[in-house]
Amino acid sequence: MGFLEDFQASVESLPSMLHRNYSLMRELDKSLQGVQLENEQRCQQEIEDIKHGLESGSITYDPAKLKFSEEAIEEQKHCVRIADEKVALATQTYDLVDAHIQQLDQFLRKLEEIRQEKEAAAAVAAGTVAAASAAAATPAASAGVSTADATPKTGRAGERGRGGRKKAKVPTEPPPPAIDLELPVDPNEPTYCFCNQVSYGEMVACDNPNCKIEWYHIGCVGVKELPKGKWYCPSCVGFQKKRKGK
Repeated sequence: MGFLEDFQASVESLPSMLHRNYSLMRELDKSLQGVQLENEQRCQQEIEDIKHGLESGSITYDPAKLKFSEEAIEEQKHCVRIADEKVALATQTYDLVDAHIQQLDQFLRKLEEIRQEKEAAAAVAAGTVAAASAAAATPAASAGVSTADATPKTGRAGERGRGGRKKAKVPTEPPPPAIDLELPVDPNEPTYCFCNQVSYGEMVACDNPNCKIEWYHIGCVGVKELPKGKWYCPSCVGFQKKRKGK
């Protein structure tokens, strides 16, 4: 497969990759909106409960104790994690498009090199044909025969094209070398995480034994360092909360 086929295959895979990333971002956005709505309702209810407690005297005013519940704070942290995932996915999408732009620039540079090589070969071939014609005309002129008389009409017709210019046969060139392009990953290699990419860098595993994905890139889930203790992915955090609430 030549460099043109390789480049075409790489570009043809780009729309499906972008579609997958955009779908994941939409799912994350939908999940974020749901968690935000639940958190707003929870916080509003807790504020109302505190107001009623202060008015009835069942709660003593103490700024150090008047704060949201652990559930409300955890939901807020969960919103931040989802937002970080969206940022990481958007960054990955940008890098993906940028990599294909660089491949396109490399492809155009290679085409320009090939065009210049062909023009140089054509110029050398034209010079060789002209030199051979001049050498053949010299003996005829010394014998008192004009070049026009010594050259058969069929020869002039065969060597001249439109406008009277000579046609030069360009020698056949070997096929152009293959360009070194970044191709998509091996489709048989297993993929992980929300991004559905192969394993790379540091990865973290979800402690939910029923997690459908299990392994995640730390950059995709917004984790700066490997967490200590049990860690649940965004999809399983809500499931664990529901189990605790029962």
